[in-house]
Amino acid sequence: MSILDKHKLIETNATLLLVLSLLVVSIGGIVQIAPLFWLENTIEKVEGMRPYTPLELTGRDIYIREGCYTCHSQMIRPMRDEVERYGHYSLAAESMYDRPFQWGSKRTGPDLARVGGRYSDEWQADHLRNPQSVVPESVMPKYGFLENNRIDGKYVGDVMATNAMLGAPYSDEMVDAAQADFLAQADPDSDYDGLLERYGDAINVRNFDGKPGVSEADALIAYLQMLGTLVDFSTFTPDASR
Repeated sequence: MSILDKHKLIETNATLLLVLSLLVVSIGGIVQIAPLFWLENTIEKVEGMRPYTPLELTGRDIYIREGCYTCHSQMIRPMRDEVERYGHYSLAAESMYDRPFQWGSKRTGPDLARVGGRYSDEWQADHLRNPQSVVPESVMPKYGFLENNRIDGKYVGDVMATNAMLGAPYSDEMVDAAQADFLAQADPDSDYDGLLERYGDAINVRNFDGKPGVSEADALIAYLQMLGTLVDFSTFTPDASR
């Protein structure tokens, strides 16, 4: 009996095909899952990673609400063309506080994993207001209404507490000071020393949309401006054991 005849036997016998399929899937699953039991941590710890500030966390929720992830991914794959265009490939640690993660599956627009600091706040505000004014070929809809939606961060502490239950390292102090930190980050004239003490000196503190008060545009721009900026890749060395 030739190999083709044996293959025909499998294809014409539903029970045999089912058993062999389960066997193959089981082997593949064991190969993928078993090594995880011997790892102390599946996510490599990377210096610089921190949880989102209250304003950034709010911006991330707006990003998800408006469906930005349907056109923009946040995962740079370890391939030459990806790395040359977008920067260092994405690390698992960069998504360790994301619920859900924003890796995405489609790129109508560019990947945003390293967009932080690449453009000015003014550019980001113009891009949200009228994308075609800065990128004529863009098919992105206008999000100018975000500037007019004022927010006060009243419930951001509750959101942070929920994220803390899921593993984000928010302390009780961070949750208690959530609204104050939320307002302080968008106002460079505020007393934001407490914000820097809790989240680090590298926090962006400024009026992101250039208008009085705190708007959804402020929050979204604050989120975009920190993406990919937490890890210093000039000194980062991957753990070879992983």
